[in-house]
Amino acid sequence: MPTYDLLIVNATLVDGTGAPGGPAAVAVRDDTIVAVGEDLQADGAGRVIDGAGLVLAPGFVDMHSHSDRTLLVDPTAESKVRQGVTTEVIGNCGFSPTPCVGSVAEEERAHFGRWGIDVTWRTMGEYLDVLANRGVGINVAALVGHGAVRRAAMGYDMRAPDAGELSAIRRYVAESMAGGAFGMSFGGIYPPSNYADTEELIEASREVAAAGGIYACHMRNERERLLEAVEESIRIGRESGASVQISHHKASSPKVWGMVTESLKLIEAANAEGVAVAVDQYPYRASSTNLNAMMPSWAHEGGLGQLALRLDHPEQRARILADLRSDTPGGTGANLTPSDILVASCRTDRSLDGRTIAQIAQARGADPYETILDLLLANECDIGAIFFSMSEDDVRYVMRHPLMTVGSDSSSMVIGGKSAEGKPHPRTYGTFARILGQYVRDEGVLALEEAVAKMTGRSAAKLGLADRGTVEVGKKADLVLFSAERVRETSTFEEPHRYAEGIETVILNGRVVVDGGEHTGTLAGRVLRHP
Repeated sequence: MPTYDLLIVNATLVDGTGAPGGPAAVAVRDDTIVAVGEDLQADGAGRVIDGAGLVLAPGFVDMHSHSDRTLLVDPTAESKVRQGVTTEVIGNCGFSPTPCVGSVAEEERAHFGRWGIDVTWRTMGEYLDVLANRGVGINVAALVGHGAVRRAAMGYDMRAPDAGELSAIRRYVAESMAGGAFGMSFGGIYPPSNYADTEELIEASREVAAAGGIYACHMRNERERLLEAVEESIRIGRESGASVQISHHKASSPKVWGMVTESLKLIEAANAEGVAVAVDQYPYRASSTNLNAMMPSWAHEGGLGQLALRLDHPEQRARILADLRSDTPGGTGANLTPSDILVASCRTDRSLDGRTIAQIAQARGADPYETILDLLLANECDIGAIFFSMSEDDVRYVMRHPLMTVGSDSSSMVIGGKSAEGKPHPRTYGTFARILGQYVRDEGVLALEEAVAKMTGRSAAKLGLADRGTVEVGKKADLVLFSAERVRETSTFEEPHRYAEGIETVILNGRVVVDGGEHTGTLAGRVLRHP
């Protein structure tokens, strides 16, 4: 019987704590790190991996992902794993496939039906069971979406819940936490999550706090009311007792570029007061969401079917167009030109993928804002889009902040798989490699050890993953070997479906899943459940 199943030698260990890197060997038995030191003996090891010239780090943690559906379609999650990601947090921005009742069940059956997958679960626990039983190629930690919880309790009604509905909201959150969720996410621009007032979110978050989870929030406003939205997030944490994670922190309009310096001061003050608040970020100046997010919130009441009816109704269409053209539109994309908005996924006409609204409108001889509504109507109000709305200086400023961790805000995909549709944001394939290549090596925005800590130890600590995130004896063997000189993003907005380079080996729960830069096809991931 070998002393170790795996032994990695001659690498530079960057252990995820932020401490300086140095030479070390790491030994693995079964799924656990059993020894760390410079003089480990290779005799008797099942496999020895020579890490000469490479950095050995903990597997990366994607703090903000949307792979709730794609993991059931393309479970190897290669767009993430080939970047060195070994754990991703799903269920963000208020969206999750549970509790699967009422309109949630209807919508999930429609989405999964496109891929031939039956929806057989109702609760978070049952959904996680399905993921585990089918097998996953990455570790998964799930949040329950407040939007899904609200839809299960009261549909798409744009009003406050009555006492019975509020009780149902709390019950669904508590049930999800008991089923293994790590917390609840809020979708501050997405109906019906954004129909909730602050008091409703505090009440729902009390169930999160009681279970020791996090409140992850896509805030209501990342533009002119950014500071107000940060203050609301802090208040929810303060009054509920939940730990707060502000999603993809940014100032998303030219009018407010630079405001992140003030928003982060608010967050620092909250932490000094004892309210645990952190942020995550993807390293790009472009965001991505559905084109329907440009519509004002009132137009979404009742769901996408009702939105389509409003887009097709002359008077309501005119009202929506007036909102889009105003200085302060109700939806996302404020103060952007049609040239700043890129179509990422149009199922009815793939020739539009990768083209801007301005280009599409010009080719049609049409008004750009009318074109947006026409595209939505022709696609059941479901089109992926990319918005070039942030400042590169802001991206760097947030990245340097000690409370920042890394999240891709993307679904996992597999090139050639069923889920790899359209031209998604390159963050899908490149987030972690981009930071290590561009921002660490090429520009020196972060030191390597600091970048790795933001991708590993600090993320795991926020989630309460006591057995992952750093390279220490007793921790689970989630490890990545990469070349600091060669690691880079190859995905672009024009050609997004390209895997990162320079990631040589990825070990997931003690099993090699990327070997010599190629994925082995092994499904070594686990569904993690919050205790």
